[in-house]
Amino acid sequence: MGKNRQPGEQNDNQRDVMDGNDHANAGLPVVVDRDSWQAQLDKLLIREKAHTRAGDAIAAARRRLPMVEVDPTTTLIGPHGPVTLLEVFEGRRQLIVYFHMWHPGQPAANQCEGCTFFNGQVRELSYLHSRNVTYATFCEGPYEESVRYRDFMGWDVPWYSAQDSADALLNGRGFGTLICYLRHGDRVFETYWNTGRSAEVMAPSYGLLDMTVYGRQETWEDSPAGWPQHWENNGGQFRTDGRPTAQWSRLAAGRSDDLGISHHHR
Repeated sequence: MGKNRQPGEQNDNQRDVMDGNDHANAGLPVVVDRDSWQAQLDKLLIREKAHTRAGDAIAAARRRLPMVEVDPTTTLIGPHGPVTLLEVFEGRRQLIVYFHMWHPGQPAANQCEGCTFFNGQVRELSYLHSRNVTYATFCEGPYEESVRYRDFMGWDVPWYSAQDSADALLNGRGFGTLICYLRHGDRVFETYWNTGRSAEVMAPSYGLLDMTVYGRQETWEDSPAGWPQHWENNGGQFRTDGRPTAQWSRLAAGRSDDLGISHHHR
C-alpha cells in the first residue's frame, strides 16, 4: 500500500501536522440557525441513502459472481510450521485474506505504512466467525521476521507467511490485496478480490474522518478553500516522524520493535 515510495522515505506533508496555529487559521463552515442546518442535513441524507442502496446493489452483484478453483494444498508458514490453504480456514466455510506487503531485511520503522494502517484496524473477529468466516493475514515476508512485527503491533489476527506461495495465490497480482475464498468440502475457490481503495473497508478511521468537517485532510479531497489538507495520498498520510503512525504508541508502551533481522540483511 506504500508502493509509490521507498521504505522509510518521507514526504514534506508529514511535518505539517496540525498544531494550535493550524486549528486557529483553518477555514470554518458558515454559521446558521439549527433549522437551516437540519434542512441541509436532510437534503444530504437523500444522497447518503442513495449511496447506501447503490452499495447494497453492488454487494448483491458480488454475491452472484462466478468463482475460480484454487489449489487447496498451497502451502503457507504459520506458528507451527507449514500449513495448507485449506487448513487456514480453521474449519469455517469462508476465508478473507489480506495480503500484507513486506520489505525484507528492513526495520519496523520502514515497513509498509499502508498495510499497517489497514490491517491493524481489523481486530474483533468474533462477528466474522459467527458468520462462518475466518480472517487471516498472508504476509509477503518470512514468518519469523514478520510475526515479530505483528506481535510488536499487538495484533492477534491469524498470521502466515506467503513468501513462497505468493505466485500461486496472487497469479500476478500484488500485495496490498484482499481476497475472499469459499470452501466446499476439500475444494477451495476464489470468489472475489480487490485492491487499492477497496482496502478502506478495513479502516473505520477513514469512515469516521469522512464524517468530520475537515475530512481526511488529504490533498486530493474536494474541500472548501482554507480547509486543512496536509497529506498527499502517497503513503505519507499513514506516517508520523518517519514511522507508521500506529508504531509510536507501541514504543511508548515499552514494546520492542526488534524484528530479529540478521546483520547481513542490512
